[in-house]
Amino acid sequence: MSRLLAIAIKEMRQVRRDRMTLAMMIAIPLMQLLLFGYAINTDVRHIPTVVLDHDRSAASRDLVARMRATGFYDIVGAVRDYAEVTRAIRGGDAHVGLVIPPRFSADIARGVGSTAQIIVDGSDPLIVSNALSTAVAIAEVRSTELRVARLGRAGRDAVRVDPDILYNPELRSAVFIVPGLIGVLLTMTMVMFTSMAIARERERGTLEALIVSPIRSVELMVGKIVPYIVIGYVQMTVILVVGALVFDVPIRGSITLLYLLSFIFIAANLALGLVFSTFSKTQQQAMQLTFFFLLPNILLSGFMFPFDGMPRLAQWLGLALPLTHFLRIVRGITLAGASTGELIGQLVWLTSILGAFILLASLRFRKKLG
Repeated sequence: MSRLLAIAIKEMRQVRRDRMTLAMMIAIPLMQLLLFGYAINTDVRHIPTVVLDHDRSAASRDLVARMRATGFYDIVGAVRDYAEVTRAIRGGDAHVGLVIPPRFSADIARGVGSTAQIIVDGSDPLIVSNALSTAVAIAEVRSTELRVARLGRAGRDAVRVDPDILYNPELRSAVFIVPGLIGVLLTMTMVMFTSMAIARERERGTLEALIVSPIRSVELMVGKIVPYIVIGYVQMTVILVVGALVFDVPIRGSITLLYLLSFIFIAANLALGLVFSTFSKTQQQAMQLTFFFLLPNILLSGFMFPFDGMPRLAQWLGLALPLTHFLRIVRGITLAGASTGELIGQLVWLTSILGAFILLASLRFRKKLG
């Protein structure tokens, strides 16, 4: 018993000395509790919505006001034609479009009823479910109110909803998950491989030899990440091919554009891996930091749970993650056929994050080598 106790005490001392592992043991459960308890919400609210109102009447404005009042729809703007509705959804600026037909108010007044069209981004089945069920409920409530106002006279529903699900009308989960897996796997492998590569040099004692060589720090950084850029593109190609052949995931946009924009995302993760390497003395610590970073990426980026359903603070944290913006880019191109102009907002975000990571990596790397 005394020998067993001695070994246990020795192990506890080793854990206490390894500050990185000790911090992870405390931080990871706490982060999981906060993320799952606060940030994750499958009851999607505040869905960005654009309105195309052909009628511009009191009845059409009442319908829009009722949708806004539910808290499920955030009216982000009014558009002039159907093409602008699909453009807003394709670019990720909206997930729902409400199209109110001409004579909407007049048909309701005549008792024949009228049908508003709900256009929903089908790339996220959870958003579709919430958006359509709420819209149908609004129409049913309004029809009941009008029926009561007419002293219960029977007839067609005064307000009806005609759903139009874009990009994934069958609501197949593979169409939503597989493109997102490209970003998740690239995040994990690019950050981990780069951070572990530098840590491996440090463990073997070869990093000092590189430091005293004529190689500049920039050349060392770039030389370390170039092979992983190639590996990242190979991984991406494999997922796209398997997704198309096995899971029948469509690729409606430009593959060339997708590969070009993916470079920014890959470079951002590689730069972050270099940052992690400056904090890691061993490969084990580099791997721990990678998985610590991966968890909020999966939960806060919109990969598993709708981004718009999260609280504002969680959304702000999610906007600082490269994966959040890459998911919108890869799903926009593969599922919706989005163009560069429609993805400009995500490009600005992703490029800014890349610049911040490169600056941080340069400062940390130069300080560490010095």
